Amino acid sequence: MAIIVNLDVVMAKRKISLGELSEKLDITQANLSILKTGKAKAIRFSTLEAICKLLECQPGDILEYKDDEE
Repeated sequence: MAIIVNLDVVMAKRKISLGELSEKLDITQANLSILKTGKAKAIRFSTLEAICKLLECQPGDILEYKDDEE
């Protein structure tokens, strides 16, 4: 099983850069980059909530579950 992070897709649709998102969320670019590339091991609900509020999306737009068998 795998959790796929589609933050880059949502950011592209909203035409917002990593730097701009980082500044508006007050989160370092390095931490956002780790999340964006799918290398994060966890995400706080408060961070996910802030991202969804700013990008006007749902958590399911950012996070996706894929079964390894697919």
